[in-house]
Amino acid sequence: MIQVNNLSVFYKSKKEGTHALGPISFIAHSDDICAIIGPSGCGKSTLLNVLSGIINTYEGEVLLNKEKLNPHIHKIGFIPQNFGLLPWKTVEENCILPFKIRKEKVDKSIIENMDMIMKRLNIVDLKKRYPNELSGGQKQRVSIVRSFLMKPDLLLMDEAFSALDAIIKEEAQELFLNIWNENKINTFFVTHSIDEALYMGKKIIIMSNTPGKIIEILENPVFNIKEYRNHPEYLNLFSHIKSLIKRGWDNE
Repeated sequence: MIQVNNLSVFYKSKKEGTHALGPISFIAHSDDICAIIGPSGCGKSTLLNVLSGIINTYEGEVLLNKEKLNPHIHKIGFIPQNFGLLPWKTVEENCILPFKIRKEKVDKSIIENMDMIMKRLNIVDLKKRYPNELSGGQKQRVSIVRSFLMKPDLLLMDEAFSALDAIIKEEAQELFLNIWNENKINTFFVTHSIDEALYMGKKIIIMSNTPGKIIEILENPVFNIKEYRNHPEYLNLFSHIKSLIKRGWDNE
């Protein structure tokens, strides 16, 4: 469970400080996948960087499973927009990299689990390839394997599907949710797409313009429904979120 209490982030420069985020407070349970959506520059990625431990200077409190969030203690998976694969390492080496970084033994069970996830994502035959030999969709699947293989306490994604073509993106989203449903890892993902938020977000955190505040946290009734666009609530939810984002922008 993630608990954020009165979180604010300020960026300091030589001349002045910038209030980038907050104050915000929310709770996300261990089986929640939360979409973070709002105007450009509202602090979505800043929030993700706090949750990842990249930003550790802030006001307020961030707890993971009732302990202060600490990337040296907690396992935190991160899928960036460019997939974060090291070009000089093979697919297999990229997938086990988090274990190497944490100086953990890569035993037979980890390799077997990796192969199982790869088979689910149809990339098991790519283990010995390098990232420059993969398509965008294949790179995305490798990053998904790496993230779930480490069994993180928290999984973060920053526009992780935005670089993919529309058809490949929908396929990658569905594959991700299939794996997520088997593991139920507490997940946060930043998106600019209302449609993506409605398909992939069990909860949708809607933010205002800078400094980003939470306008509403929406419990999403069309989450993980394959024909979600045909759901009677879809258009109303889409319009509601769009109006909130526009209001959050206009009020600043």
